Amino acid sequence: MKTGIAELPLHPGRAPRWLFARMVKLSRAIIEAVVLEHGTHEFLCRISDPYWFQAFGSILGFDWHSSGVTTTVCGAMKEGTKDIAHDLGIYFCGGKGGRSRKTPQEITTHAGNVSIDPAPLVYSSKIAAKVDNTCIQDGYTLYHHMFVFTKSGQWSVIQQGMNPLNRKARRYHWLSTHVRSYVCEPHTAVCCDTKHTALNMVARESEASRNIVTTLAQEHPDKLIKETQKILKMPNRHSVSRFDINPNYFYKVLLTTYERSPEDFETLVSIKGVGPKTIRALALIGELLFGKTPSFRDPARYSFAHGGKDGFPYPVNRKTYEHSISYLEKTVKNTKIGRDAKLKALKKLATL
Repeated sequence: MKTGIAELPLHPGRAPRWLFARMVKLSRAIIEAVVLEHGTHEFLCRISDPYWFQAFGSILGFDWHSSGVTTTVCGAMKEGTKDIAHDLGIYFCGGKGGRSRKTPQEITTHAGNVSIDPAPLVYSSKIAAKVDNTCIQDGYTLYHHMFVFTKSGQWSVIQQGMNPLNRKARRYHWLSTHVRSYVCEPHTAVCCDTKHTALNMVARESEASRNIVTTLAQEHPDKLIKETQKILKMPNRHSVSRFDINPNYFYKVLLTTYERSPEDFETLVSIKGVGPKTIRALALIGELLFGKTPSFRDPARYSFAHGGKDGFPYPVNRKTYEHSISYLEKTVKNTKIGRDAKLKALKKLATL
């Protein structure tokens, strides 16, 4: 199953209330159908696939090429399953803007209800956001973060960043069972319309650079501050200006990393205050001193049935939409009845 990144144009406005209400119902029915037929892990796999997620958004009636599909579909899934989350065994946490900052609290609450340790889940949520905001410097700032997890502790992340300069949004997908390392190729498939020059510290080719950056972070700040002046004169692809680096703040952050002495790159990235500028500066100092160039490969490829709210690829047919909701709800209900009957029969057989 693919996981990765989708890049989409920013669209103004929001889904009409009548459409969102139907998206909530239909998303609930589809989620129940997938979980009943294939299980919770399969559902995580599907929403971690940017192609399936995009198709899912189209079926729900949202624009096939709009950035709003991420926030609206995630919102519909969370709203549609809030009263059946425990029965499904799937929990949706976070969301857009301020709601994303409540993710750790929501994870802790849900995890407590099913008696699993929330700490690893909260860490996975935070490090996924830190990596996509700090280690992949592609010009997109995260504004949406949704963390989905199951009773077994498996999880998926759907988060989105915005680039106001090119009017694009970029979506990042994570899937726990496919993550071998948080800081080396965590996205196994990447999809988008355009590519950019981006500092990609989680690329496989950046391994040497990650090691050097970790070593440099253990050095005394006085030594590194001197080297900072040299990177301001490096080629354009390394664009770092005096306005990017505040010597006083940079020194403060370096003092923190020096005192913490991080044992690996993941630990370094996890340190509070270590952001994109710190990682970029350390990577470029490492290139200058040791000749190990970090990857500037954009982790990005993308192509694309109820219609869309803007009329593309065609207007939403309300009658067809209502029929789909009704059909799926009946299917789920019948599936539940059938399984309950089978379970009772098996239990009776066992007693005999």
